Amino acid sequence: MPQGTEKRKGRVKRNRTEFWMLLPSMIVLAAISIFPFGFMIYASFMDYTLDMDKPKFAGLDNWARIFTTPTFWESWGRTGVYAGGGLIVQMLLGIAIALLLYHIPKARNFFATMWMLPLFVAPIVAGLLWRFLLDPTYGLYNWLLQTVGLDVQILGDAAYAMPAIILMDVWEWTPLITIIVLAGLQTVPQEPLEAAEVDGASGFQKIRYILLPMVRRMIVVALLIRSMDILRYVDTITIATEGGPADSTKIIGYYLMQVAFRFQDIGTAAALGLTMLFVTIIIGKFFLKVMRSEEA
Repeated sequence: MPQGTEKRKGRVKRNRTEFWMLLPSMIVLAAISIFPFGFMIYASFMDYTLDMDKPKFAGLDNWARIFTTPTFWESWGRTGVYAGGGLIVQMLLGIAIALLLYHIPKARNFFATMWMLPLFVAPIVAGLLWRFLLDPTYGLYNWLLQTVGLDVQILGDAAYAMPAIILMDVWEWTPLITIIVLAGLQTVPQEPLEAAEVDGASGFQKIRYILLPMVRRMIVVALLIRSMDILRYVDTITIATEGGPADSTKIIGYYLMQVAFRFQDIGTAAALGLTMLFVTIIIGKFFLKVMRSEEA
């Protein structure tokens, strides 16, 4: 038997073995993913407000209700501000810190570890921490503002609450951007950098024309991960502001949680959840398209 045929048969046998070994976990993952998704679709057409145990068919009433409710569109608008502002600051700061760590020859691992510490803080704990720091009575940051003559209740003022929430998210998740971009920077070959240095390129030119283009795909990956995550994180907002003041921080995720657990309107909450899923899928497909174009 030819050697190529033996190798091909061995590869097919190995792939078949791997498939059967992975099949049980694939079935379990499909079950825990498909059933909730199917139930959400079912619940979005049912009315649970009168009897949770015996819901009635509501047709498109739940969908009509969310699309005609001003709170739905206002929540999406706040989500756009929250996600857009957070992502812009996180990407700029995360890339800048990654470049700084990349150019630190000594103690890079130490500084990277210190910078990653906020990632190990649970979002609920982060919300409690910042709520204490910004408390108008005993908060450290509020005291510092008062010492310079600024008497502002940051989390109690609609003009400052959303920027404060964005900065909380930036504090916690910028290190994730840094890790991803830094990992890409460490895979960049040294030959182009050395050639650019011989040609007299400045440090800024090497960053702009060599480093950033070579890690552009990693930047897109980081942006994809954070853009899909930031839509569903409501832990910090729930602890710090509870959507207030005056609904100024009520993003779509918090609005969904409020409808489901405070108002116990499961049908409307399911419809809201599906709209969030559709938006997330659209965002994911957009970034995947960008990544494929980068590969091409």
